[in-house]
Amino acid sequence: SYYLKESKGSRRWLLFLEGGWYCFNRENCDTRYDTMRRLMSSREWPATRVGTGILSSQPEENPHWWNANMVFIPYCSSDVWSGASSKSEKNEYAFMGALIIQEVIKELVGKGLSTAKVLLLAGSSAGGTGVLLNVDRVAEQLEEMGYQGIQVRGLADSGWFLDNKQYRRTDCIDTITCAPTEAIRRGIRYWNGIVPERCKLQFKEGEEWNCFFGYKIYPTLRCPVFVVQWLFDEAQLTVDNVHLTGQPVQEGQWLYIQNLGRELRNTLKDVTASFAPACLSHEIITRNHWTDIQVKGTSLPRALHCWDRSLHESNKNGKAALKGCPIHLIDSCPWPHCNPSCPTIRDQFTGQEMNVIQFLMHMGFDVQKMAQQQGLEPSKLLGMLSSGN
Repeated sequence: SYYLKESKGSRRWLLFLEGGWYCFNRENCDTRYDTMRRLMSSREWPATRVGTGILSSQPEENPHWWNANMVFIPYCSSDVWSGASSKSEKNEYAFMGALIIQEVIKELVGKGLSTAKVLLLAGSSAGGTGVLLNVDRVAEQLEEMGYQGIQVRGLADSGWFLDNKQYRRTDCIDTITCAPTEAIRRGIRYWNGIVPERCKLQFKEGEEWNCFFGYKIYPTLRCPVFVVQWLFDEAQLTVDNVHLTGQPVQEGQWLYIQNLGRELRNTLKDVTASFAPACLSHEIITRNHWTDIQVKGTSLPRALHCWDRSLHESNKNGKAALKGCPIHLIDSCPWPHCNPSCPTIRDQFTGQEMNVIQFLMHMGFDVQKMAQQQGLEPSKLLGMLSSGN
């Protein structure tokens, strides 16, 4: 199933892949079926949905894409959009994420996609990883169907995970405690997951799990992809066993969090089009505040507009960079929420909004010690923090 909002005057199509973690064995898929049924079955889906963020048809909320044909593909395959296995004797569940995308494309061709100029495959979280895994396959599928003229691009939001070492190692019991690599390793086998051929060739047989990690699959992709990633992604911290609940963070955790930001920044340095704010959050492109976040004075819709223009221009004359229209935007400040445009933080227990200073104190941030290290007066450091410098 999918939701469609047609825009007859437009030759731009935006297909959005929903996210929502995954499950990788009988036990945790059963639990998921009991507790999150809408991510396992379409039976209780509503008849209509309202598009928000980049799926909104209001120009104020979606300045650049509001007029496009919008397609929302709900996530009921639980396989990071990679599965290609039907229900069998040994499998009580079918995992068909990759096939669902192909079927939707086939059907949309008859609804106007055949005359499209641009198809943007977007997704958040598991859907963002799904974009990386499927964008080239969508382009190939359309070419094989005879639609070479459609420019296929990807927009991956909060799906660029690191296969790093956990802060505290835990056994792989469920989706949340399992180290990222181990969960995907088990998942691929359970889902009969498929990864793009060009990525697969880079790794030994049995090592296909590598292709679920953005920085490893990105260099193998042919389609242009724009990567949106919080430097301190909450889902990444969760699987790394850094739990920011009520208790002050220990110094080891604080260093781990800062290091995570550094590592992530590093993996994005060769990504042509990227937007990576130094915030602690998860998912953005379908949030209605997505226009508010800025990196170096540029908002995300503006950066996407610049990216569109650069692709358009480079098609014409081979030059990609446009003056005053940046597409590689990565925060350089070192800790969560050092960017003043970050979304509001709420205390997980009280639901109260917190300002940056409260948040850092809550995280166990030692202002005295930090000021000493930076050679500053504590009051000056606090002033810099609250203004986001």
